[in-house]
Amino acid sequence: MSTAKKFAGQTAIYGVSTIAGRVLSFFLTPLYTNVKAYAPGAYGVLTTMFSYVSILNAVMAFGMETTFFRYLNKYPDNKQKVYNNAFASILTITILFLLCTLPFIGHIATFINVSQSTSLTHASHSTRVGSSHTDFVTYIKYFLAILVIDAWCVIPFAKIRADGKPGRYGIIKLTNIFIFIILNLTFILVLPYWISHHLTGWAWINGWYVRGWVGYVFLSNLVASVITFLMLLPELLKIRFDFDKKMLLEMYAYSWPVLVANLSFIINENLDKLLLGQLLPPKISLHEVGIYGACAKISLFLSIFIQAFRLGAEPFFFSHAKNKNSGQTYARIMDYFVITVCVIFVGLIANIEILKYFIPNKSYWVGLPVVPPLVFGYVSLGIYMNLSVWYKLSDQTKYGLYISGVGAILTIVLNVIFIPQYSYMASAWISLIAYATMMVLSYLWGQKNYPIPYNLKKNLAYIISSIIIVYLSFYVFNRNIFAGDILLVLFILAALYFEGKDLKAILKR
Repeated sequence: MSTAKKFAGQTAIYGVSTIAGRVLSFFLTPLYTNVKAYAPGAYGVLTTMFSYVSILNAVMAFGMETTFFRYLNKYPDNKQKVYNNAFASILTITILFLLCTLPFIGHIATFINVSQSTSLTHASHSTRVGSSHTDFVTYIKYFLAILVIDAWCVIPFAKIRADGKPGRYGIIKLTNIFIFIILNLTFILVLPYWISHHLTGWAWINGWYVRGWVGYVFLSNLVASVITFLMLLPELLKIRFDFDKKMLLEMYAYSWPVLVANLSFIINENLDKLLLGQLLPPKISLHEVGIYGACAKISLFLSIFIQAFRLGAEPFFFSHAKNKNSGQTYARIMDYFVITVCVIFVGLIANIEILKYFIPNKSYWVGLPVVPPLVFGYVSLGIYMNLSVWYKLSDQTKYGLYISGVGAILTIVLNVIFIPQYSYMASAWISLIAYATMMVLSYLWGQKNYPIPYNLKKNLAYIISSIIIVYLSFYVFNRNIFAGDILLVLFILAALYFEGKDLKAILKR
């Protein structure tokens, strides 16, 4: 019990910084989707670019974050070389990445720009949001720098977590978010106000400022990444170019299946948006991507919890792998994880009529039906990430490759088949199908190769109950907030009734 309580405490510490950062970032969605700032087509540009970057971030990290924790546990007396090897791996990958992309920036820009128009306009005809070829070339230059800098920060951040410094981790992460938000507000709100009111220096600003240009969002991201890198210099300066070739090869062998597994999550989360842009008619593609991307933000709250869980779970699971009762501990953690994600699932859908106002432009609300399948997809993803401990601890990461491969194939094939007819609704349901399939496969293979005594019947009871309640709330009661919240309260009370004794025992320790 005390071990589970300790894990909950560690996850909560990481969760505070993760939740705070994501919530602050979430509040930019109303700004981006406000018709006075950006049109849906412009938000489609944002969604498209960040989707590509999310996929490439996983490639650049090469699964080394998980590998780093595993090898710290495997070689406790050789931690410095583990640190050196992990960073050197990412450094090599980033150099190869730049060599393969810098000569082809123009061609990449042509491929990514799915819009036929050279500019998107709304309200004021003088407002250019930036979908020309030249704009995309500029975006790609920004993001090449962002990708490389963020990749160099992966292992230093992992070292901070391994050293048990969640406070420092949180401060750096929050600083990154605050800088990003402040610069966004400056470019989108402050500078237009400054120019329109002819404040000091307005003429100089007006000479270079382009109202409504989405590139300012990407520039803000680049500045925030550079400052994050500078804040991590104490960790970066501890790197030594002293490598263990044998260990390095072992780490690569362990990490590349982890990379594929991570890519599956990223592909399921982002490839649908990219395929929407490529498979829908050019005249509507960015508009549809913008609507889908904005409504998908409502599922962010569950994604936040899952990310916070992962930050606390990876180092915890590896450090407790040799404990006698580790299996029971993992099973207990799963119990409360399932209950928590199910409560969040029900809570989000029950209050969707409030949450939709984070998207102030009502033209986006047509996409709200994507939210229930997307959120339950995150429930399945979270359970899968919890289950994935078995192949990481047993050094059978090849199974992560198999499972994620199935998920990726489902995502690609089904989206290609159904997007042309059903647009973003197909993408939402396919995301759920892919994650649920990965969850089931991981459980079945895990119980065969590395059995953990999960409470399958109890967990299924909570999952199925949450699905029924969401169906009643969203479809039968037509998103009525009062009916939805009554069902939510009843669900929470039922969970407290059945779990009350165990919760009291945990809190007493």
